Amino acid sequence: MKACYSFLSPRTGQPHRWILLVLALFVGLALGSCTKEAGIEGPTLVDLFGDFQVLEPVKTNRDSVRFGQGETVYLQGRFNKLTDWRLEIQGLSSGARKIIQGKSRSLDALNCVWNGSTTLFPMFRAEETEFRLFVENDSLLFRRRIKILSVRPTEGFVVADFENGIRPGWTSFVQSGANMSFVIRTNPLAGQGNSYYDMGGRVNWDWLIGMLEFPASAYQAPRYPLLSNPEQVYFNALVYLPDSVNNALLLMQFREDDNLDGQYNANNEDLYSLQCASYSVNGAQTLQRGWNLISARYSDLVCLVNGQPSTPAGNNRLEPDRLHRLSLLMLANPSSGYSQLFVDNIVFTSNGPLQP
Repeated sequence: MKACYSFLSPRTGQPHRWILLVLALFVGLALGSCTKEAGIEGPTLVDLFGDFQVLEPVKTNRDSVRFGQGETVYLQGRFNKLTDWRLEIQGLSSGARKIIQGKSRSLDALNCVWNGSTTLFPMFRAEETEFRLFVENDSLLFRRRIKILSVRPTEGFVVADFENGIRPGWTSFVQSGANMSFVIRTNPLAGQGNSYYDMGGRVNWDWLIGMLEFPASAYQAPRYPLLSNPEQVYFNALVYLPDSVNNALLLMQFREDDNLDGQYNANNEDLYSLQCASYSVNGAQTLQRGWNLISARYSDLVCLVNGQPSTPAGNNRLEPDRLHRLSLLMLANPSSGYSQLFVDNIVFTSNGPLQP
C-alpha cells in the first residue's frame, strides 16, 4: 500500500506549522526579488508619485565669498525624492545673473556650486547678491543674500577693460561729425567692472565714425604675447547694443607683422577682420539688445576689403603670435543717421573662449 501524506494536521485539521513557515519564507523571497536592486538607475515610486519633502534644510556654505582668492559658494540640502531644481543668483547692484540647474536628491559642492561666473550680463561686481532656489512647479524653497568681497579674475591677456582710463600708447581717430561720443564712461551700465568705452556719432559723408587702436607697443612688446597656433587663441569682447540703434557695425581688425621687423606694412603683410552688427551683413555676428559676448577663434578670422572676402597681402597664414595691432572701427551707413555701441572687457584667451 502506498503511503499517503497530508499537509493537514490530523489533530487540528489545519496545515502543519512547518508548512506555514516554508510558505512564509517563499513569499518573502519572492517579494524580495521584486524590490529595486542597489545601483540600478531609474526613478522609484516615491520619485514618481511621492510628495516632495525636505530631509535636510537648504543652506549655503558661507555668508560671503572671495572669488578672487579661489573661493566658491554652494548650496547644501537633501530631499526625499529626485527633484528638478533651479538656482538663480542676482547681483543687487549690477543686475548680473547666474543660473544653475539640476535634478538630484541632494545639493552639494559637486552639483550646486558657483565660482563667480555669469550667465546673463553684465558681469558680477563686488556687491551683495541674492540666492533663490526653486524646486518643483517653480516653488521658491530658499532665499538668502551672499556678499561678493572680490570678483572672479579674468583669465587671459586683457587688452582693455577701461577701468583706468585711456592707456598710454592707445591711439584713436574720431570724425568731426555730430554728437560724437568716443569716451570712457563710468556708471552702472558697464559690462564688467565700472567703466566701458562709448563709441557713437553721426557722419553723413563716410561709413567710418571713429576708431580706437591697441598697438602691441602699448604693452611694452613688439607683438602680442599670444600662442602661435590660431586654433588655440580666442578673441573676446563685450559689446552693447542700445535699444534705439539699428544701423551699427563694429569692425575689428588684426594686423600682423609677418616679417618680424616691428612694423605693419599694408602692401605685404596680413590683415584679418571680425565684424559684428545690429543687422545681418556678410556673415557678421548679429548683436542682440544689451550686452553681447563676442568670442571668435583666431583661425576663424577672415580677410575683408570693403566688407567683402579677399586674399591677404602677406604670407596668408593666421599667426596670432605675430599680431602687431588690434583696431576697433565704428561704422554705419552714412545715410542711416546716428549710431552707437559700447565696448568692454577685450581679452585674448587660450584653448577656449572667455568664461565670464
